Amino acid sequence: PEPEPGPGLGRWGTAACVLTGASRGFGRSLARLLAPRLGEGSLAAELRGSGTGLRVECLAADLGCEQGLRRAIAALREVLPAAPPGRLILVNNAGSLGDISKSFLDLTDPDEINSYFAFNVTSALCLTSTALQAFGKRPGSSRTVVNISSLCALKPFKNWALYCSGKASRDMMFQVLALEEPDVRVLNYAPGPLDTDMQLLARTKTGDPEMRQYFQSLQESRQLIDCTVSAQKLVNLLEEDTFSSGAHVDFYDI
Repeated sequence: PEPEPGPGLGRWGTAACVLTGASRGFGRSLARLLAPRLGEGSLAAELRGSGTGLRVECLAADLGCEQGLRRAIAALREVLPAAPPGRLILVNNAGSLGDISKSFLDLTDPDEINSYFAFNVTSALCLTSTALQAFGKRPGSSRTVVNISSLCALKPFKNWALYCSGKASRDMMFQVLALEEPDVRVLNYAPGPLDTDMQLLARTKTGDPEMRQYFQSLQESRQLIDCTVSAQKLVNLLEEDTFSSGAHVDFYDI
């Protein structure tokens, strides 16, 4: 008898999967978990060398500038219409902290602010709408959109005006998508305090000393979460598929 396939191996069937920010941190961990679940012939955008039988399209683009975003949009319009018909999975993971050394009153440069929101909000909106249009509504297929969110979408943090408002904006944006497109499964997933370069910045560059100490204490008390552990929880959520579309689900809620 042939050996049983490993846990999750190909269980999602042939699919098109698009993941932004897959080169490091949470995105990289998630890519490695998603790849084995995609059936042979699947299209995996930015899942680099992570599974046999996958067609992998890698695009390096600066989503914070118009030229880079337009390149990414063009790529989706090219590959998704011809993608396998079974399933579309889009994960909006790419994001940045902004200059967390600055307080609210320091944020006076329109170029800096517009650049932040271009990367963290505009690109997620444009890529999601483009992907859903390009893949289209197909009989018997499913479409799932994930926004990598944060506690900061719900709670204010000193010196994090850009990050908090960007995350709150994205959460609401995807809640609207869930209302407008009831056949699209939409999830805002907050992965918890991850052990990443972003957390290093948080505990060394945050302007407010109390906030900086808070982030330092998370590391010292070993409360930071391994990216693979949190990514696995997201995969489990997607496999169970029982969340309310548009919901904000935190790592600690599961």
